[in-house]
Amino acid sequence: MKKAIIFLAAVIISFTSFSQVNFSGTWQLNTSKSKLGGEFTMSPKEVVIKQSGNEMTVEKHSEFQGQEFTMNSKYTLDGKECVNTGFMDSNQKSTAVWSDDKKSLKITTKFTMGDMGEEMVITELYSLSGSNLSVEMSSASSFGEMSETGVYDKK
Repeated sequence: MKKAIIFLAAVIISFTSFSQVNFSGTWQLNTSKSKLGGEFTMSPKEVVIKQSGNEMTVEKHSEFQGQEFTMNSKYTLDGKECVNTGFMDSNQKSTAVWSDDKKSLKITTKFTMGDMGEEMVITELYSLSGSNLSVEMSSASSFGEMSETGVYDKK
């Protein structure tokens, strides 16, 4: 009986330590906790995440120059490339890869900006810190580099 209990405890501990974080929920940007760019921010005002099995959908509600817009993306969580429609109808190619401890998810997105033919790479690192969602974002192109961290409260 003791062996069975020890075995069951070991299975539960190993399952818990290797299970991935679930980011599902509606998240509101907390500007006081975030480290945002100057006049322009890449961090959306609200993020709605639905995560189930090997898929995660992310709905981002943003505002730019007084205009509100929503971006929807769907990712597989196994490192395989996903294609989504992005800003100005660009084809965005993304990969989502879990950290070794399954506590953070790194999404790398590459796309060409409009007629300029300029490639941009955006990296987002999703993680939970207490009851907050943290998204560390960076972008790189010939226009320069930018990085910021958006911290979100669950609604």
